[in-house]
Amino acid sequence: MTTTPDGRRIPPPHADERAMLESWLDFQRATLALKCTGLDGSRLREASVPPSPMTLLGLVQHMAEVERNWFQRVFAGRKVPAVYAESKEASGFALSSERGIDEALAVWRAEIARGRELTGAASLTDCGELSGQEAAIVGDRSVSLRWILIHMIEEYARHNGHADLIRERIDGVTGV
Repeated sequence: MTTTPDGRRIPPPHADERAMLESWLDFQRATLALKCTGLDGSRLREASVPPSPMTLLGLVQHMAEVERNWFQRVFAGRKVPAVYAESKEASGFALSSERGIDEALAVWRAEIARGRELTGAASLTDCGELSGQEAAIVGDRSVSLRWILIHMIEEYARHNGHADLIRERIDGVTGV
């Protein structure tokens, strides 16, 4: 498999649907990790631009929450608490002085691993159940694993755009 100059695996140009979706999701995950590489704790806590408090560390924490929600709660139907004990509105973005990037990345990677375990043997047409609030937005009580994987790619791509801008503001680093 081909890699980018920074080492991320490029999704195959020809593959079955499952391999294509999973490889694009992995590419987006690797992109978020890359945006945090080489920065110390204080730089990872720098907010984007006022009035937004968004930070790279907060994005990693948020994506751990997102991974848990879609794969454990929605797809597997597990009743698991939030990854970080904070309000639903914060969704992982709130920073703690005790939590640094190593811990946040470890938690995030553990959530990714759990998601892979829960979906590994599933079909793309297998479904998970949404909460009432999520169902009102989506328009149905259930979503397929295919839908979840596509949504996760979209979620990472959107937040990687935020991460690009935050990183460029911090030290001028830009890139794919």
